[in-house]
Amino acid sequence: MKQKTGKTRKTRKTRKARISTVVCAVILLMATVLSGCNADPQQIAQLVGAMAENPQKTQEIVQEPAAAENDNATGKSEGEATAENDSATGKSEGEAAAENDSATGKEDGKTAAAEKSEDNANDDAPALPEKDIYIICTSDVHCGIDRGFGYVGLVQVVENLRAQGCDVILVDNGDHVQGEPIGTVTKGEAIIPIMNAVGYDIAIPGNHEFDYGIDEFLKYDELAEFPYISCNITKDGKPVFEPYLIKEAGGKKIAFVGVTTPKTFTSNAPKTFQDENGKYIYGFKQGDGSQLYSAVQDAVDAATAEDADYVYLMTHIGNEKAQSPYNCMDLIKNTSGIDVVLDGHSHDNEKMVIKNKEGMDVTRIACGYKFNTIGYSHIKAKDGTTDTGVWVWENQESVPELLNISNGITEVLEDAQKRIAEETKRVVAESDVSLMIDDPVQKDELGYPLRIVRHRETNLGDLCADAVRIRSGADIGIVNGGGVREDIDKGDITYGDIMNVHPYGNKNVVIEVTGQQIEDALEWSCRSTPNDEGGFLQVSGMTFKVDTSVKSGCIRDENNMMKGISGERRVYDIMIGDKPLDPKAKYTIAGNEFILLKNGSGYTAFDNATIVDEDAGLDNEVLIDYIVEDLGGTIGSEYSDPYGQGRILIED
Repeated sequence: MKQKTGKTRKTRKTRKARISTVVCAVILLMATVLSGCNADPQQIAQLVGAMAENPQKTQEIVQEPAAAENDNATGKSEGEATAENDSATGKSEGEAAAENDSATGKEDGKTAAAEKSEDNANDDAPALPEKDIYIICTSDVHCGIDRGFGYVGLVQVVENLRAQGCDVILVDNGDHVQGEPIGTVTKGEAIIPIMNAVGYDIAIPGNHEFDYGIDEFLKYDELAEFPYISCNITKDGKPVFEPYLIKEAGGKKIAFVGVTTPKTFTSNAPKTFQDENGKYIYGFKQGDGSQLYSAVQDAVDAATAEDADYVYLMTHIGNEKAQSPYNCMDLIKNTSGIDVVLDGHSHDNEKMVIKNKEGMDVTRIACGYKFNTIGYSHIKAKDGTTDTGVWVWENQESVPELLNISNGITEVLEDAQKRIAEETKRVVAESDVSLMIDDPVQKDELGYPLRIVRHRETNLGDLCADAVRIRSGADIGIVNGGGVREDIDKGDITYGDIMNVHPYGNKNVVIEVTGQQIEDALEWSCRSTPNDEGGFLQVSGMTFKVDTSVKSGCIRDENNMMKGISGERRVYDIMIGDKPLDPKAKYTIAGNEFILLKNGSGYTAFDNATIVDEDAGLDNEVLIDYIVEDLGGTIGSEYSDPYGQGRILIED
């Protein structure tokens, strides 16, 4: 291992006049945020508040995240960054949490570095930083290169801080090579040159850095002009990367320790971490948690022994209680000597203050999802204290788009997008049949093909559901009709063709539910049949019948969520494989998290399900892999009938 140092919606024209006043305010806000060393986060928060008090002028810009369209949103809109209220907060008694939706302006609690300064407040007190230092952090960008702040906005932040005389260290906490077509069609490699151009100083691997295999990830490491670090990734028991790195800035030595969630070991295919004989050779210090805590503590102690003035933990581990013992709360509570934790993985942007093993406060922030958040930690020259928080952008339009920002990265991104446009034309498979979302015969009153994927079985629906089930190993696979967007024509199949089928890139999961939950979900799925319903389920591994002469007994609440079912049911004769469904039995279902975990399309039938696999791949990548690997690159005659294989029988 080498060692290294150091379909898009257009903005409505009519909005321009309506938002001119607000644009001025937003530019003022961004100028304040980007002004760097002299920026007062409290003033920023006050400005945001003042703007919010005038909703007639601000609702177009400072808005709630737009809901995703066509019944296939991810459950949270693309700009949404807050953690779920019932997810882990990690706050023990007396712990404080900062606001989520703006820079907080609050100084961190008494950190290890601050404690050391107080202990040495006399003649031997350490020297203060020579200048203000900013650690700028991104995480879980997931190939959203032009979403939110985007790489262009990020560079603008860094350049403005440096123009103010600050030293800046730029770091990334993983999951940067997967999540959109630019990652899928290049197996993540197109992202690394962009990160090189942006000027990252350090990065850590997230769990998705291994989605394309360990060999592909090692290619990223070779391409990267910045070092990857991790204290808990091993091969044959030995470290793969340096566990920590010390950077000098503002006359201070700042240590960065890398941590990748041990859940990576089970969230990828086993062969990813095995040799050719099926023996596991890679590991992540997985176990009961103690192995991870020990690895982190060893790295922190080693960095401290090298006279690091500050110790930052770069983690891809998250704040979800369900991930215990591998979450930021458990990690902080079982270690000491860490000043600040820069976190990722759980897609939140929450600031938390957690007591460490010695009872001292440690500040933790996370950087959201697809560039809706940039994290910062400001080491102040005046007193050496740290102020850590996040800048959040929750609007549909990106910062560069709305504020007309262009810099040296703009052309880099344009070149990358051109490359992807060419890659999407590349032939990856072929089909002996045409796969449909529309009726091949019937037309509407205007002569257009009649869409049927949202109210009856189709061969493309069968293919997509089969991909989900077979690639995950679940008993049942489901795909909502609203998420199957385009036909696949007979003949050559390009990457672009497959991406057009599942353009949203939703994450698949596997859950365990009872037969009764499945029965309830199917009743909700078919409540509008034979009329269109985006939540209509295409299925694999099961069959059933629908009697449309029976009035739907589904009851919905004021939010169009399933509240219950009364009276006679229209779905019957449900078979799982070749056996009748048992309402009391347990079954595994694979599908996108929008339906299975986030009540998408009103599905509440799966509430309280047991999560078997929280990350079973992106829907479009799963479809590509199924066609190429499981079908040998050819979609054959088993999918020839445009009305499917008879899994859903609809009776009048």
